Parts: sequence; C-alpha cells; structure tokens
Amino acid sequence: MSHRGAPELFCVELRSARWAELVEWYRGVLGLEVLVRVLDDGYALLRAGDGRLALLARTDPGPASGRVSLGLETVDLDGMEERLVAAGAPISSRREHPEGFRELVAHDPDGNTLRLFAWPAR
Repeated sequence: MSHRGAPELFCVELRSARWAELVEWYRGVLGLEVLVRVLDDGYALLRAGDGRLALLARTDPGPASGRVSLGLETVDLDGMEERLVAAGAPISSRREHPEGFRELVAHDPDGNTLRLFAWPAR
C-alpha cells in the first residue's frame, strides 16, 4: 500500500478469447515472465519489470480498446522491433520524440495497442 492509504496499481488485465495464445505471445515475443498460470481458470499473471499484466480467458472479451495502450520501456528497441516483426505483429508507427526517446507502436494478436520506447544509451 502506498503512502496516505492511496491504492497501488497491482496489474493491468486483458481479456481474451485466445488466452493460451496470448500468454505464449507475451512470454515468447515480449519476454515477459509468467508468474502464475492457472489453466482451469484461464488466468495468467506476467511480470513486466516492476509492473504486472494479467491475462484472463473469456469467451466474449469484447473488442480491443483504442482508449488504452500498454506502455513498455525497453533498452533494445531495435531488437524488440525485430522480434515483433518476426512474430507478425502489426507495427503502426515509429518515431523519435523531441524529449529524446524513440518509440514504436505495435499490436498484440488481439489488437491491443503496445507503445514500446527506449531512451538513448548514455
């Protein structure tokens, strides 16, 4: 629990009708660590640095939202882009920001938006 009793974000949840495929995609393509995988419940919790991503199996999860994206920092944006392209992930943009970081926007197999970025090496 954070100071002053404010809640602390535990994880972001994504619902999917292709749960097993999505678990393997986030593990294999992005390299996230699977902390918990409960096949009977269709639940997986993955570690993304200090953050967590929960994947939930649902028969009718609804469409991917254009209002939400997963922001992921990486030290090797070029290597991550190669992995995404090799996995067939659609990449919708690449750019360098005036603030000094590079970013690419891609989509997971369910169409969820991923914003991957890297700061320049120091």
